Amino acid sequence: MSFSGIFARLVAIVGAGMILTRRWGATPYQPAVGTAPVVPEAMPQGIPTLKMPTAKGWAQGQTPIAAEGLKVNAFAAGLSHPRWIHVLPNGDVLTAEARSTPGGIRTAFDYAIYSTMKRAAAVGESPNRITLLRDLDGDGVAEVRHVFKDGLNQPFGMAMQGSTFYIGNTDGLYQIPYIEGADALSGTPERLAPFKPNGHWTRSILTSPDGTKFYIGIGSDTNIADNGMELEEGRAAIWEMIVPVARPAFSPAVCATQ
Repeated sequence: MSFSGIFARLVAIVGAGMILTRRWGATPYQPAVGTAPVVPEAMPQGIPTLKMPTAKGWAQGQTPIAAEGLKVNAFAAGLSHPRWIHVLPNGDVLTAEARSTPGGIRTAFDYAIYSTMKRAAAVGESPNRITLLRDLDGDGVAEVRHVFKDGLNQPFGMAMQGSTFYIGNTDGLYQIPYIEGADALSGTPERLAPFKPNGHWTRSILTSPDGTKFYIGIGSDTNIADNGMELEEGRAAIWEMIVPVARPAFSPAVCATQ
């Protein structure tokens, strides 16, 4: 086991101990639900605590247990940290492959975060691509695989409007021409709107029912504004983008913030 793996296990043990300490003798919280939820007061903590899963994956031939009358099989395997999928009008399935990248490790605490994320296979060299998967015979297995677009910057959200394909990179919303049935996109994506990168880097895209607007989720830089509120400006928010016929125009309105 690598040093970072051993360090991550030690972090997990310390974190578990802190969670038990915080819960010892405490009154269990009731779920905060309804139109007027009662949110408990925040508890101070000397050491941040979290539950981080490990990345195990499926064993050969293993599948989730499906409900009666349903069947589950692997549509595609061997992808590098797939984060989001988008189905094109012709049935092709696109998968955004990206992960967090290491950087800014200056303290033991920074290294603890890195080691914990590495144990969950959530940090490392990012594939930075979108892969196309095509099921030719309708058997639920993709026989065709192509690199739809690479050289991206932590892609996540995807959307289609007419003959234009949109990509939510961590640093902005991009557009590129799309030809139906194409195995790959050619040309360089054009950035329509810049976003602050890094931090919670995924950029989801949701199209309005009438196809005239995009709603783009911009994650916060840190969990509790560790690096100051200035860096959080415009983040932890849902941005609205108008989609004209010719070219989308960025709207300065923030629809919702955390």
